[in-house]
Amino acid sequence: MCKIFHKFIMGLRDFMKEYFLGFWDYETPKVMVVKNKTLGFIYRGVQFLVITYFIWYVFISQKAYQESETRPESSVYTLMKGTAVHGDDILDTVEYARPSEGGDVISTILRREVTSDQKQGTCAEHFNVANANCTRDSDCIQGEVDFDGHGRRTGRCVPYYNHTFKTCEIQSWCPIEQFAVVKEPALVTAINFTVFIRNSIHFPRFKVLRGNIKDARSKRDMQRYLSRCHYNEEKEPYCPNFRLGYIADQAQEDFSELCRTGGVIGVFINWKCDLDLDPSHCKPTYSFRRLDLRKDLVNSGYHYRFAKYYSKDGVESRTLIKAYGIRLDVIVQGHISEEPAGPPPTELSYISSFGSNHSDLSDGVPL
Repeated sequence: MCKIFHKFIMGLRDFMKEYFLGFWDYETPKVMVVKNKTLGFIYRGVQFLVITYFIWYVFISQKAYQESETRPESSVYTLMKGTAVHGDDILDTVEYARPSEGGDVISTILRREVTSDQKQGTCAEHFNVANANCTRDSDCIQGEVDFDGHGRRTGRCVPYYNHTFKTCEIQSWCPIEQFAVVKEPALVTAINFTVFIRNSIHFPRFKVLRGNIKDARSKRDMQRYLSRCHYNEEKEPYCPNFRLGYIADQAQEDFSELCRTGGVIGVFINWKCDLDLDPSHCKPTYSFRRLDLRKDLVNSGYHYRFAKYYSKDGVESRTLIKAYGIRLDVIVQGHISEEPAGPPPTELSYISSFGSNHSDLSDGVPL
C-alpha cells in the first residue's frame, strides 16, 4: 500500500513540474513560403472563385446578409363583375359567379348543360351503366343500387324511352340527365368579365402592412379609380381589376377551349420587399398558371352540378345544371428583408479571414 501511495505522489509531482514549466512556453504558427507557380495559380484561382461566389451570389443576388421573413399573414377578397346577354336572358353575377363574393377562390360559369323538369319517379336507366341492358324482368335485381348509375332498380325491364331496346327501370330523378340534357352555347362574352382581387399582407416580424390597391385622397376618388382602371404591369400596377381574357392569355390558355372544358387557373400574388429601398419598390407582382391537369386527359377541366328546386302542380321538381367554368385560386407569396443594424454578417467575416489568413505562395524555384 505504501509503495502504491509513493508512486502516486511521485507521478503527481512530475505532472505539476511539467505543467508549471510548460505554462511559460510561447508558441507561434510556422509560416511556410511555397515558391511554386502551379500551386500559386491554383490557390489564387480557388480564392478568387470563393470570393466571387460570396460577393455576387450571396450578397448581390441572394442578399444573405439581410434579415428576412417569408411567411406573411394574408387576406384575400374577390368579386366577379359584369353583365352578359345570353339568348333572351340577362345574366348578372348572381347567375354565373360562385360564390358571388368570394375569398381566395372564385369561379364563373362559361357553359351550362341543363336537364329541366326532373321529378322523383321511375324511368329507364342509361344503357351505358353496367348490367343495365335487359330483355326480361329477371335480368334486373329489385333494390340493387349501382353507384355508377342513377338510382335504385325496381326489378322491371322497360323500354329505353322512345327506343326499341330495354334497360332496367330505376327509382330516381326522372328523366335522367344523359337522356334529357340540353347543351347551351358558351357564354363567350365572359371574356370581358372583370375579377376584383383585393389583397392585404402583413409581415409581423417587421411590422409592415401593405395592400395591392393604390391609395386615394378620398373614398370618392377611390371608387372612381376602381370603376375605370384595369391592371397593367407597367401603367397600373396597383389596379386590382383583371379581365378574364387577360388572365387566360397570361396563363397561355385558349378562352374558347376553357369555355368547352373549364379549367382551374392559379393567380399568384408575389410580394418581394426590400426595406433598404424606397417603399414604392414594395409592390405586388402577378403571374398566372393553369393548375388542373392538361386538357388532353380525361379528368381535366373544371365543372360541377347544382340544382334549382321549385314546385310544379304541387309536385317538387328541379332543374339540374352541369356548369363548366373557370375557377381562380388566389395564392399569395411574400418575402421581406432588411439589412441588420448590428455587427457585420458572418459571411463577410468569413471572406475577410479567407483573404488574410493564408500562406504566401510566390513565384520562384520549387521547394
